[in-house]
Amino acid sequence: MASVVLIGEPMGLFRAQEFGEVKDVYRFNRSVAGAELNVGIGLSRLEHQVKYVTKLGKDPIGEHILDYLYQEQLDTRHVLFSDNHETGLMLKNKVSSGDPVTAYYRRCSAFTSLSVEDIENIDVSTVDLLHITGIPPAVSQSVREAIFYLMKKAKAAGTFITFDPNLRPTIWESEETMVLVLNELASYADVVLPGVSEGKTLMGSENIEEIADFYLNQGAKVVITKSGAHGAYVTEKDKPTVNVKGFKVKKIVDTVGAGDGFAVGIIHAYLSGYSWEQAAVYANAIGSMQVQHAGDNEGLPTLSKLDSYIANNS
Repeated sequence: MASVVLIGEPMGLFRAQEFGEVKDVYRFNRSVAGAELNVGIGLSRLEHQVKYVTKLGKDPIGEHILDYLYQEQLDTRHVLFSDNHETGLMLKNKVSSGDPVTAYYRRCSAFTSLSVEDIENIDVSTVDLLHITGIPPAVSQSVREAIFYLMKKAKAAGTFITFDPNLRPTIWESEETMVLVLNELASYADVVLPGVSEGKTLMGSENIEEIADFYLNQGAKVVITKSGAHGAYVTEKDKPTVNVKGFKVKKIVDTVGAGDGFAVGIIHAYLSGYSWEQAAVYANAIGSMQVQHAGDNEGLPTLSKLDSYIANNS
């Protein structure tokens, strides 16, 4: 069983049961959300061992999240609690088409107090992979320092690193800082997973080859560029780019979590010893499964469901 380290902020998610703006809704369903958490759940369901690093508040939302982590069989030994901060949460409206609107309540949350001192004893040399997204370094300076510390430590130890930019411009102090920080973090990664539109923001181009060349020249071994309905483009150093087609979806319910599902497929394939082209097949499949569900991680499959889905929809 392969082992993975993930670090991120899980939040209580309250999803509207009725159509309309969040301010007008009376009934919500409670669940748990967070990009890195979604990746962790997806990998756990595919039978990988996931060490999840986070910090929660000592409150009912934090307690519920911890129960959920146990339920999904994530390793919680690196889950910390703050006495002085509360767990973050988010509200999401229900829409009949398009993307839902999400209201975040995470400023000064427990996770924003995470520091290098909290994670310096994590031994990344004994795990198979470290996965980082661009969200944690946006939430506070102390978390940003912790992310850089962990990536540098993993790089020095020879641990394989995957990086998903996962742009969230509204939680950064400026776009300039976002671009500088995320591109520096990407320079430590073995695999970078940008989207086409993210390429435009991060390095000034939506051209697949130019995006790939930018991150390969920074040190990545592989760049896998997400392109929505066009699937994914796999670019390895000194090899031609390969387009791996996506899966047709009859009805998109909610696009939130699709990119996290994509990352699950890439990481699962790497840990299983498959080619990068096969990794893109898994990634496209899981992403397409996730968008057919309303929650952030409800559509993430088990191994048998994933293999059956690919077999029936290829």
